[in-house]
Amino acid sequence: MTPKKLKERKARAAKLDRALKKLFSHARIELNYKNPWQLLVAVQLSAQCTDKMVNKITAKLFKKYKTLDDYVRANPRKFAQDIKSSGFYQNKTKNILGAAKEIKKRFNGRVPKNIDDILSLPGVARKTATVVLSEAYGVVAGITVDTHVIRFVQRFDLSSHTDPVKIEKDLMDIIPKKEWPFFTHRVIHYGRYLAPARKYDTTRDPLIKIYPKAAARFRV
Repeated sequence: MTPKKLKERKARAAKLDRALKKLFSHARIELNYKNPWQLLVAVQLSAQCTDKMVNKITAKLFKKYKTLDDYVRANPRKFAQDIKSSGFYQNKTKNILGAAKEIKKRFNGRVPKNIDDILSLPGVARKTATVVLSEAYGVVAGITVDTHVIRFVQRFDLSSHTDPVKIEKDLMDIIPKKEWPFFTHRVIHYGRYLAPARKYDTTRDPLIKIYPKAAARFRV
């Protein structure tokens, strides 16, 4: 990113985030959980699955598997059936049950609080790691980049990349660190409740006035 582009994107990001604050001042994670482990499970289940569906699954799952040891001892075939409606359930089963065993063995039964340790768990990439650290422990280790964020940064020209890790780096350069934990939630709410990945009434979207080119870009 050139110095000129960096300056332009910083200014635009600041305006966009101010508008998002007004629209979604109380935006927060919409996954249901009661502790860091449940959050980790829910976030892993949310890959290629809606939060609404994940909450339906975990409503039963968290009653059946109450402790970390329940996951450690879980029968993989039965567990896979319990989470089948989340999609990609075989991989998710392997990762979730594998993470449970690693946490019990290496971290005294507690989800680790630093980025390097949590990234060492099965199925945990930066998206999952930053969500869990921020929501469960208040540890700001980066900006969570999901499909909503990818589409947002491309629509509003906040990054030239499509790779989530590179997008995150660009966002960390243009958004103040104090806003990192909140930015993603605002963008997710924007994508879910105002600006879907299809044509919609952009005249009702105040962010379009900030960057008019975005009016013609829906699915990018």
